[in-house]
Amino acid sequence: MRKTEVIGRMEIQSYKCPNCGGGLVFDPKTQKFKCEYCLSAFTEETLKEMEEAARKSEEASKPGGMPEAEKIESQKQAESKMVLYTCPSCGAEIVAQETTASTYCCYCHNPVVLSGSLDGKYRPDGLIPFEIDKKKAKEIFKNWIQKKKYVPDDFYSPRQMEYLEGIYYPYWMYSCQVSGEMQAEALQKRETSRYHLEKKAELPIKDVARNALKQADRSLAETVLPFDMKKLRPFQAGYFLGFRAERRDREKEEFAQEIEQEIKQYTRESLQNSVSGYDHVDIRNHRETITGEKWNYAMLPVWMMTYPDPKSGQMYYFAMNGENGKVCGVLPVDSKKLARLFLTIFIPVFVLLLLGGYLI
Repeated sequence: MRKTEVIGRMEIQSYKCPNCGGGLVFDPKTQKFKCEYCLSAFTEETLKEMEEAARKSEEASKPGGMPEAEKIESQKQAESKMVLYTCPSCGAEIVAQETTASTYCCYCHNPVVLSGSLDGKYRPDGLIPFEIDKKKAKEIFKNWIQKKKYVPDDFYSPRQMEYLEGIYYPYWMYSCQVSGEMQAEALQKRETSRYHLEKKAELPIKDVARNALKQADRSLAETVLPFDMKKLRPFQAGYFLGFRAERRDREKEEFAQEIEQEIKQYTRESLQNSVSGYDHVDIRNHRETITGEKWNYAMLPVWMMTYPDPKSGQMYYFAMNGENGKVCGVLPVDSKKLARLFLTIFIPVFVLLLLGGYLI
């Protein structure tokens, strides 16, 4: 069941267990909403049915709801620089960034969804739920890190692993249809002949993704791509429970020209690569036409971990695709381990060279 409160015109949603009233979280392993207290588990359909029944009961008991003007004002307030909200479980006041859509109360650890951050134009078209839980994510990270010989030991300590956090990141997804035409002159040296070539192609482009959050490392957030977009589900805020979620603060117009150029370049290269059997191909003319453009706003699951290097002060970021487990990031290097490697290789080689020179 969902408990909703409006505090300072910011709507807070706290999903409660229908059996005991404990907080619900989404379990990637079972794909169900699990109560951490009585261990009850519910499907999305079951919670929707319960929520609808509770809503109808509440409407029947009240003469009217929130006035429309007040709802509009509530949405405007949600878009302020910082958001002050009150935890519905313990009453603690917590300040969150304007892009934060889901988080934990740092006092009672109750998961809450700041639904005002996802109203109107900020409401996602869909999301892909986490399929990898925290335990499995830790195993994948640990196996990946332990294969790297020259990272600091504390980088994969149990304490460091606790910084692993599941976050729903916002992405813009672009799809279109592109038509390509190419005219070229081809040369076959053996026959000393030239040929006029014409090539055409119709290519469907699906779900070209761009990170829609300024504060995130764009290269890192996009390196975890791709996701299996066939697993995209209609948006349901309950999937955020137990994870952090960020609202977008970058609009699709920022990426439109870049993506269009990328798609046209891809089409040209595809047509050019389709030509074979000639010694030389000279492209005389080409044209790419994009139609049927479509944008979708999706929330995609990413496990993130940060590591502040105590010696250099540099912050390292690591990301894992929460759907397929793909890991990426730049590793810190332990200078002492590198020095030992240098000595174990350099000294024996140096001694051999000395001995060789002495004997000669």
